[in-house]
Amino acid sequence: MSKSKVIYCTYFDKGYLLKGLALHASLIKYDPSAKLWVLCMDEYTKTLLDRMKLRGVTTVALKDFEDKELKTAKSNRSLVEYYWTCTPSVPLYVLKHNPTVDIVAYLDADLFFYTSPQIIIDELNQGSIYIVEHRYPPAEQYRDNVNGRFNVAVTYFRNDKNGIACMKDWRAKCNEWCYLKEEPGRFGDQLYLNEWPHKFKGVVISQNLGVDAAPWNIAKYSVTSKNNSAYIDHDQLVVYHFHQLDYFAPGQFDLARGYKFSHAIENYIYKPYLKTLDEVYAKVKKIDSDFRLIPPKRSISAKIKSKVSKYFGPLYWRLRGLIQ
Repeated sequence: MSKSKVIYCTYFDKGYLLKGLALHASLIKYDPSAKLWVLCMDEYTKTLLDRMKLRGVTTVALKDFEDKELKTAKSNRSLVEYYWTCTPSVPLYVLKHNPTVDIVAYLDADLFFYTSPQIIIDELNQGSIYIVEHRYPPAEQYRDNVNGRFNVAVTYFRNDKNGIACMKDWRAKCNEWCYLKEEPGRFGDQLYLNEWPHKFKGVVISQNLGVDAAPWNIAKYSVTSKNNSAYIDHDQLVVYHFHQLDYFAPGQFDLARGYKFSHAIENYIYKPYLKTLDEVYAKVKKIDSDFRLIPPKRSISAKIKSKVSKYFGPLYWRLRGLIQ
C-alpha cells in the first residue's frame, strides 16, 4: 500500500454539526481529495452524516471509538471534560486504522479554510509535530501559563517516532487528568502542549499569522483583502477559528459574544463563513426537516457571562458550544 499524504480528523455532536459541515466544505473546496475522519459524539450526527454521503468523510461512532481507558475517564469527569479527554485519542485512532498515513491532522470543528491546507503541510516540512500559539494580545499573555501557550485547534502529527510518542504521551496525560480547573502545568487538554517544544524533537511552531487566526488575537493585526483573498498583516488567511460564534439558522447568529470586529473582519472573514453555514443548514434541512438548534436561554447570569466571555480564554467555546 502506498503512503497517503495526510488524513484530517475532528469530532463534534449535533450542536456543532453545521460548523463541522462547514469545515468539511471548506476543506474539500481547496483540496478535493482530502480525507476527513469524524468522531460522532452522538447517534444523530453519525446517522445524518452517513445519509449525506459526504466526499472523503469517514464517520466513527463513539461506541466503536471508546476503549477501556476512555470509559474509565468518562466515569470520573463531566461531559465537556470527557470531550477534551478524547482529543488526543482521535488522531491516534486514525493512525491505528491507517498505519501507512504520513500525517494525521487534528482540527477543531469550528475551523474554516480560506485557501489550500497544503500551506500548513509545507510549513511543517520535515517536522514531526505542528502547533500554533494563541498569540494573545500583550495584556493577556499571562494566559500562556493559565490556558496554554498553544491552541489545540490545529495540531498535526507525522507518523514517525516523535509524532507517535507525542500523541501517546498527550493521550496518557488526558486520560489521567483532564478537568476544568487550574493546576500547575495542567488545564483541560491544552496546557500540556506547553512542554512539547522542549520534550519532543521535531516540533514546528507556526510562524504564519494566517493559521488559526481567531477572535482573541485578530484585533492585533491588519485585515485586508488582496485578489479576493483575506490577509492577516502580510500572511494570507489559511484557516480561521470561529470561537464563540453562535449559529442557529439563516439570519439567527451571533458573531462572537464578548468581541467586537471591524468591517474588514466581518466582510472578509465572517461573511463567507456565514454563507457556508446557510448552505449546509439548507442541506441538513432537506434530509431532516425537523432539524433545529435551540438558542440557550439567556438568564441574567448568562448575560453577565457573555459580557466577560473573552476573558474565559479560547477554551470557552468548548464549555458551552459542544453541548447544546
